[in-house]
Amino acid sequence: MSEKEIITHIYGVVIYSNFVEDLPYNPHLKRLTREKRKLGILSEVLFWKQVRNRTFHQIDFDRQRIIGNYIVDFYVKTLGLVIEIDGLSHEFKQEYDLERTKFLESLGLKVFRINDFDVKQNLSVVMKDLEDFIVGNFS
Repeated sequence: MSEKEIITHIYGVVIYSNFVEDLPYNPHLKRLTREKRKLGILSEVLFWKQVRNRTFHQIDFDRQRIIGNYIVDFYVKTLGLVIEIDGLSHEFKQEYDLERTKFLESLGLKVFRINDFDVKQNLSVVMKDLEDFIVGNFS
């Protein structure tokens, strides 16, 4: 894609595509992905209700997407954007999260991390932070 396509506007700012082609995919994770969707982790469900069906600035989000040997919480294909919601378990997995983020960024993806508590307690602030991140990285 030589010329960047306009995806949407946020606060009147043009948001351009950053589609990353040929992402690695581990088909052995497919069953686990379905299981994770069915689990219905509260913070993920709350966030999903904010973004599904293009309700967030007409942007299409995927839930529980396989990229390489990882399953990311949310993925926006047109932006090459990964959204990860970090719960309590992540407090003990900093090295793993850092390695995972480095891998995703090495593919040309941007990673936006959200705290599980914030999604449950300050969802409007989380959504504003996501808007700001998108404007800052894709305008």
